[in-house]
Amino acid sequence: MAADLPLSLSDTIVALSTPPGAGAIALVRLSGPRAIAITDEVFHGKRLAEQPGHTLHYGTLRDGAQVLDEVVVSLYRGPNSYTREDVVEISTHGSDYIVRQVLALLLRHGARLAEAGEFTKRAFLHGALDLAQAEAVADLIAADSALSHQVALRQMRGGFSRELRELRGQLVHFAALLELELDFGEEDVEFADRTGLVVLLQQVQALVRRLLRSFELGNVIKNGVTTVIAGRPNAGKSTLLNALLNEDRAIVSEVAGTTRDLIEDEVSIEGIRFRFVDTAGLRDTTDVVEAMGVERTRQRVQQAALVLYLFDLTTTLPAELQAEVEALNLPAGVGVLAVGNKLDLASEAQAAPFRPRPDTLLLAAGPGIGIEELRAALLARVRLAGLDQTGASTIVTNLRHARSLEQADRHLDAVLVGLSTNGGTELLAADLRHALNALGQITGEISSDDLLTSIFTQFCIGK
Repeated sequence: MAADLPLSLSDTIVALSTPPGAGAIALVRLSGPRAIAITDEVFHGKRLAEQPGHTLHYGTLRDGAQVLDEVVVSLYRGPNSYTREDVVEISTHGSDYIVRQVLALLLRHGARLAEAGEFTKRAFLHGALDLAQAEAVADLIAADSALSHQVALRQMRGGFSRELRELRGQLVHFAALLELELDFGEEDVEFADRTGLVVLLQQVQALVRRLLRSFELGNVIKNGVTTVIAGRPNAGKSTLLNALLNEDRAIVSEVAGTTRDLIEDEVSIEGIRFRFVDTAGLRDTTDVVEAMGVERTRQRVQQAALVLYLFDLTTTLPAELQAEVEALNLPAGVGVLAVGNKLDLASEAQAAPFRPRPDTLLLAAGPGIGIEELRAALLARVRLAGLDQTGASTIVTNLRHARSLEQADRHLDAVLVGLSTNGGTELLAADLRHALNALGQITGEISSDDLLTSIFTQFCIGK
């Protein structure tokens, strides 16, 4: 854990913990050694210093003789609180004016404004949460689908952390034996069973790599899938967007080139968030405005996670489709699904050449034929088929965690290579220490001021 942190834990902090703006209720939270005493100075009701924790108290907040509001105070005594400090939560009426007056009053009585994420940072520093759990708090707040909520909740409750602690625990014993060998270097003794260490390292590395593989899916769950709908003019891109969203989001016209700019919207499909982007039709044009739209389409296609290339079944031949998809020049890793539209208008002879193709799906966006099949294909493309939707599997969603797992994997590889070539104990011990450090950085067993600042400043103030 980091030492000499810039924020003093002797301060009592205060912040609005509900969203700003008028509402029925606003919640002002204090945490720190004087949270109860400061509130007692302005609260008229029961004396809070004499009350037990986990209790609610009705009264008024007063600035001298002036009554600011009727409130309910929630009292939590450390260490049985979110931050493990004394915490007071004041529920006021949700007026901006009242909130400003209450915060100003508490600041005058000795509290200071909390910085972003400082309540959760204190929970981490006091051992209530490890770093992975603390980051999951922010993910839970930002969750906007069933699966992202599920994964964040599991991580906040320590599922990922427990798995990491088990990994580190298995390695620590062997690392200690290797360090012991270094202390007796001149005596040429081996305390660590090399055969047992190889087996253990292979098991740990397999788990690390499983977690790393889960990041691709975890990133999708957390951030969604940017899916660009591209194709030639009048292929039905706007009609398809409207069908996927179940609303008339884009203007539909028989006139080719109606869409000149990007139209974006999101929809959740079985818990996965897809951000669909309707684009200008791809063609050469002398129209200046349409040409700008086409250029934006080409740029957006390069940034996509998945491209739905829509083509008109009534006018497109297989060779033409192949040439058009190749002309997209998609970066490596960008998936593409060819979607043949206007199935209701196409003859069997026009549709038949595309039916056996596993990378092509046929539909009629206007009447909604094949839309459910497209949704299923989209889910398959993000490799959702094998996901345990109960959240039982550990899924990595955080880029920082993935980077640390990559570091651990590299150093475990180095140890295995060293063991296979009878490498020196000093090098083995050094690589094993690096692997342990990389795993420890995820949970915060090893951290720095810069790392903590980077993480917690991404939180909202009041959490």
